[in-house]
Amino acid sequence: MTGPAAPAGEYAVVVPTLGRPSLAACLRALAESEGPRPARVVLVDDRRDPAVPLTASVPPALRSRTVVARGGARGPAAARNAGWRAAGDAPWIVFLDDDVVPGPTWADDLALDLAGASVATAGITARVEVPLPVDRAPTDWERNVAGLAEARWITADMAYRRKALQAVGGFDERFRRAFREDADLALRVLDAGWTLAEGRRTTTHPVRPADRWVSVRLQAGNADDVLMTRLHGRDWWRRAGAPRGRLPLHLAVTSAGLAAAVTALAGRPRAATACAAGWLAGTAEFALARILPGPRTRDEIVTMVLTSALVPPAAAWHWLYGQARHRATPAHRHRAVPPSPSAAAPAGERMPT
Repeated sequence: MTGPAAPAGEYAVVVPTLGRPSLAACLRALAESEGPRPARVVLVDDRRDPAVPLTASVPPALRSRTVVARGGARGPAAARNAGWRAAGDAPWIVFLDDDVVPGPTWADDLALDLAGASVATAGITARVEVPLPVDRAPTDWERNVAGLAEARWITADMAYRRKALQAVGGFDERFRRAFREDADLALRVLDAGWTLAEGRRTTTHPVRPADRWVSVRLQAGNADDVLMTRLHGRDWWRRAGAPRGRLPLHLAVTSAGLAAAVTALAGRPRAATACAAGWLAGTAEFALARILPGPRTRDEIVTMVLTSALVPPAAAWHWLYGQARHRATPAHRHRAVPPSPSAAAPAGERMPT
């Protein structure tokens, strides 16, 4: 015998985390937000060695409704799956990153978002704000994070209907980084006949500190882009509203550098000089494109010069790795449409403001 169904506007919050200090600020803002509180808060501990309990970061107002699930250190997609499956029977699951800060009226605004959803609405995104310095131009890293404010369907703050998650099987756990797993889920949800909406609630995503080499490490996402192409076809960029980036230029610059080395070893100085000139020109153009919009401090310029030489080969390497790893991955197959066709609204509907 089953118990009574959960109220239609009831929600659970899932926060995958590596135990970063920002988790406490996220949960404190959630607890202090005006409006109905979540039925359950699931902290998914995705650390390899969870030495310090996460419950120390939970404010008193949320402790009675907070549970901790193990993520197994398999990445954010797997962690979110573990979280929503441990979230009870709440009809809505709100995914938050552990480095965001929900706004002071977040819970009230979320309630309005959920109340305005049609039966065909699978997910409702938040308005993400990225605070940038007001006294100087933003750095390359700050501009990168600021792009989250324009991204579609990012799970920094995204509410999904439980039925929609069940219909498509949740997140694809082959995405091991916090990159593209949200776009993949959104495209599969749309393919299943649901719609996605833009909500009114606001969440702040601060720019966390990063070291000099962060832009080089981020090139690992090129392998995930290959997986997206295998799953969703070559036009997934347009459907997901994702920027194409500079991969073709990175491949060209890397090819020029390799050709310069090969022709030099082969004793062809003129060809080597021409190829080296092409590599230098491409690297200089890339560095200038990153330096000119920034603060142009000595440290930023040095960082841009060094990483502009390393980013193209890193991007090429990860792209080739993705081609090899995902060469046999079959395309995603559309599933049957779960919501009532008569209730469907246009994809990408915007919630009333």
